Amino acid sequence: MLIDTHCHLDAAEFDADRDNVAEQALLNGVSGIVVPAVTRNNFDNVIALCGRHKHCAYALGIHPMYVGAASLDDLAVLDHYLGNYAPVAIGEIGLDYFLTNPRDNPENIQRQTTFFVEQLKIAQHYQLPVILHVRGAIDEVLKQLRKYKLAGGIAHAFNGSLQQAQQFIDLGFKLGFGGAMTYDRALRIRTLAVKLPLEAMVLETDAPDIPPEWVGKGGRNSPLELPKIAQVLADLKQVNVSQVVDITGVNVLKVLPKIADLCTRVNVLH
Repeated sequence: MLIDTHCHLDAAEFDADRDNVAEQALLNGVSGIVVPAVTRNNFDNVIALCGRHKHCAYALGIHPMYVGAASLDDLAVLDHYLGNYAPVAIGEIGLDYFLTNPRDNPENIQRQTTFFVEQLKIAQHYQLPVILHVRGAIDEVLKQLRKYKLAGGIAHAFNGSLQQAQQFIDLGFKLGFGGAMTYDRALRIRTLAVKLPLEAMVLETDAPDIPPEWVGKGGRNSPLELPKIAQVLADLKQVNVSQVVDITGVNVLKVLPKIADLCTRVNVLH
C-alpha cells in the first residue's frame, strides 16, 4: 500500500485541479492520502475534500505557524469536531523554531507551546495519534510528548539525529520521509534513510510544499510524485521498491489504525 501520510491537498495551489490530482494519484498507485488541517478555518474543507474521495482521510489540528491568528476558543472547536467527526489523527500540530527563533519572539513560542500542549491533552483524551510538525524543535517536542500517554503518531518531515529518531520510535512514532530525501546534497536526511529500519518509516509529500528534486525548488509538489519518492528510498536502501511500499504501508496501518477503513473502501486490503 502506497500511502501519502502528509498532503495539504486543500491548499490554494490545488484550486484549479484538486479533484483531478486526487483521482490521478489513485490511478497511479497511491492507495491513500492523509490531508491534515492547519487551522480551524479549514476543518470543513478537509472533511469535505475527503468526503469526495474515498482514498483520502483527514486529520484535524492547529499548526504552530498559525497560532498567532488562532484563539483559545479554537481548541474547543477542535474538541467539538473530534466528538462529531472521525479523523484518523490530530494534526498538524507541534512546534516550529525555524521561522520563529525563541530568543527573538518568546511570546510566540509560548503561544505555540500552549496550543501544542492543549492539543496533546485532547489527543490523549480521544486516544488519537498525532501528526507532528517538529521543525527546529525536536528536543522540545520530545520533552512534551514524554508528559502524555499518547497513541503514537508521525513525526512529519523528520530531519533529526539517529538518537532523536530512536526516541520518537520508543514513544510509538513513525518518521516521515518525502521530497527532501531526493536531493543528493541532503546528506543528513539520506543518511537517516539508509540507517533507519524501514519499519520506522512512512512516506509523505507535504504537497504542495517540499517538492522533490525532479520538480525543483518553487515547483508544486503533489501526491502524484509519491511513487518516485518511494523509488528513491528503495534505491538508497538498495531494496526493491515493492518492499518499501509494502512495509511503509503496514507502518501506516500500525500508527494510524483508522486508515484500515480507508484502505478497505478502495479494496487494497486482501
